[in-house]
Amino acid sequence: MITPAFDLSQDAEYLILSIRVPYTRTSEFDLYIDGSDFKFYAKPYFLRLSLPGRIVEDGREKAKFDIDKGLVTLWVPKETAGEHFEGLQMLTSLLAPKGSRSAKPLIEDLSTGCGEAAGDDEDDDEEEFDWQVEQEVYKESSEEELRALPKYGFGNQRSGVFARLQEELSDVTDIKNPEGRPAAERRQARLDAEAAAFSPDHYLADLFEDEEIKGLLKFRPWWTKLSPSTEQEGEAAVSFNDGEKEQLRKFTNRSYLLDKTSRYQVWLSLVDILLAYSYEVRSTEGEHNVESAWTIRKLSGTLCWLETYSSLQDVLVSFGRRVLCYPLYRHFSMVSAAVRDTTKILQSGKACVLQCLLDIHKVFRENDPAYILNDLYITDYCIWIQRVKSKKMSALAATLQKASLRKKDLELALEELEQAAAMVAAEEEEGEQGASDCSSASSDSSSDSSDESEESEAEGQGCTKSNRGGGGGGGGGGGGEMSKDNPLQPQPSSAASPIPQEPTSPLFPAERKVDALPSASEGSRQLIQELGERVAEGLRISHGCIYEAERKCSNSAAAKTEARSGGSSGGTWLEPSPHRNPLLIVQSQDDLDQSDFIC
Repeated sequence: MITPAFDLSQDAEYLILSIRVPYTRTSEFDLYIDGSDFKFYAKPYFLRLSLPGRIVEDGREKAKFDIDKGLVTLWVPKETAGEHFEGLQMLTSLLAPKGSRSAKPLIEDLSTGCGEAAGDDEDDDEEEFDWQVEQEVYKESSEEELRALPKYGFGNQRSGVFARLQEELSDVTDIKNPEGRPAAERRQARLDAEAAAFSPDHYLADLFEDEEIKGLLKFRPWWTKLSPSTEQEGEAAVSFNDGEKEQLRKFTNRSYLLDKTSRYQVWLSLVDILLAYSYEVRSTEGEHNVESAWTIRKLSGTLCWLETYSSLQDVLVSFGRRVLCYPLYRHFSMVSAAVRDTTKILQSGKACVLQCLLDIHKVFRENDPAYILNDLYITDYCIWIQRVKSKKMSALAATLQKASLRKKDLELALEELEQAAAMVAAEEEEGEQGASDCSSASSDSSSDSSDESEESEAEGQGCTKSNRGGGGGGGGGGGGEMSKDNPLQPQPSSAASPIPQEPTSPLFPAERKVDALPSASEGSRQLIQELGERVAEGLRISHGCIYEAERKCSNSAAAKTEARSGGSSGGTWLEPSPHRNPLLIVQSQDDLDQSDFIC
């Protein structure tokens, strides 16, 4: 018999069943209705449902058959009009016979007889067999040995699974040899691995450069549009697609005999898995990628380390630490957002949680070898969640909403790290501000030096013009007049030079070649050299500190003041030329001779 695809809905008076039975004849339909039992037969299809409420066969039932789609729609009256049937979307739980409770162990006992029989039928040319891989015959563990092994999986009901999956172990979990490590050792190994994986540089980079993370925090997942008030509204807002319905029909319905401690751990592990799923959906903005299976597995201590938690706070701390150690976006705000998202999922009812689990199941199913985690956890969660009571889920959502997680709870020294980074950032800002002020002051000092250079250039041009007017040949009389008018004026090193000279001034070099050029040319050379030294001095100021710039500017101003005072004491001022033309400053002996010849 084939179980057909089906879907259930309801209104105030009828239970509506949509059953897809292509390639059948309407004359072969058969219905059986008895209280909460419903049976449908249309060769080769057979459907048996255990309903959450009672229905009756009183002549009001009706049916419609769409031949093109092969879809049969049945309206069956409710025994109590207005009664709401809960869990109609939990298709797997509806397929089990009423009162069926399976207590079979979840560990399948495989017989080795088949392997021995296969060994008897081996070909005679066994010597040609060479697979380049060392193979060992798997030895089945006894029941006593399995009981002694550490437990893991859904409800801690599995053991011995990884004994024959050593090659896939490293790609599925981070724990080595889970069969030989009890829960306490696994937990300590997880904490040590997280402490070693934490990167302060990565954390601070995401903390201060958080533009992309701010965009992710604004993203609204699909469950944020659901109403969290009651389970009925939550179920009405969630609709399963055809692929999800098909997967629900494929699940083998079973019951789980869990003690109080195991049930508590199952609920906590569910929160841990949903937290990892919520982070992955937000970090990818709802579009899964090739890293989705790794992200969900890595962020969940349940899936990655086969962890069993003892309190909800332990779940939050474990998830927070793993978010700040492994994924791409390591920001505490992403942890808080995942907690809020998980609370919203739990508030929206069983249907919302089931859809999240089905999405995780699909991601793992398409990733090799993450499908092993489906066998250990996700498949059992998809079946178990359909039978839980809604009030327990509401109580868990309320507890999670009241829970608080602080940075210091993660024990990663986040607050101290952020304070140190803030101090460094403040010092860098102060350094940049000081450099900016120094650069501004240096620019002002350079401007002052440029103004002084222009004034000196103007004086030099006036000096050249005066020398031309007074004659540059033997002009000893001009120099004599200056000495007679001002007896305190120091005598220049050359009697023909019209500019007062100070041998101790640092602006004039000690070596003077006055015998090769006439007096006017020598004064021009001295002025050019002075201007060059002042320009170099201005360049040095622009690269120095503000105090050095002020000191140099002060020295330059003092030298200029001294030169002016020396010039004024001679009783003769050089008139600046009204036309600035630096080309007129430099003249050679040939130019002067040629000028005299023309005159």
